[in-house]
Amino acid sequence: MPKPFLTPIKTMACPVISKQHPLILASASPRRKRLLNQIGLPFRSIKSHVIEKDTNGDPLETSLLLAERKAGQVRSKTGKAWVLGADTIVVIEKKILGKPQGKEHAKHMLNLLSGKEHRVITGFCILNPSGDVAGSEAVTTYVQIKDLSEQEIRDYICTGEPFGKAGSYAIQGIGSFIVETISGSYSNVVGLPLSTLIRTLISAGAIKSFPLSGSFY
Repeated sequence: MPKPFLTPIKTMACPVISKQHPLILASASPRRKRLLNQIGLPFRSIKSHVIEKDTNGDPLETSLLLAERKAGQVRSKTGKAWVLGADTIVVIEKKILGKPQGKEHAKHMLNLLSGKEHRVITGFCILNPSGDVAGSEAVTTYVQIKDLSEQEIRDYICTGEPFGKAGSYAIQGIGSFIVETISGSYSNVVGLPLSTLIRTLISAGAIKSFPLSGSFY
C-alpha cells in the first residue's frame, strides 16, 4: 500500500485555508461538496476534465495518479490556492469498476458485487499554493453487499441512482439497502476519507488545527 506523502515543513509558509483563501475542490461531485460542507471547511468547486482511464494497473496507484491529475489540471486555472483532487474506485476480485455506461453495464456491475465483499479506494492529492504536492494518500474501505435478486437490481437501476457512481451504487442514498457491513471509513465510500484528509491538511500546513475556529469563517 502506498505510504502517505507529505512535503517538508516549508509548506507552513503558505496561507492557511480560510474564507478568504478557500480550498479548491477539483471536482463537481455533489457528494464531495456535501462532505466538505459537513465539516465546515471553506472551499469552492471547479470541475476537472480528466478522463478516468489508466485503470488496468494497481488500484491504489491508479486512484492516486488520477487524483493528482485532477488537482493539477484545475490548479492551472486557479492561481495560488490549496487544491484538492480525489478519485474513488471500486475493486472486486482485482477488477476495477468505474461508472456504468448504461443500464446493462450497471446491471453487470451489481451482479458482480452481489453477495460479495469489495474494496472502495479513494485516493486524494493536495497541492499547495506553489503547485507542489503537499500530501497524498489512498484509503481503502471494505464493503459487503447482500445477495441481490434480479428484481432488486432492476428496481434499483430504475431509480437512476447507480449512474455516475463508481460500482453503480451510492451508500449514502437508496443504495444503502444493499450494504450489509463496512470495515473502514464510511465517508471514504461516499467520496472522501475525512479523518485522513483532515490529518493530512494539518500536516501539510493547509490548516493549523481542526475543527476550525470561528475566525476562519
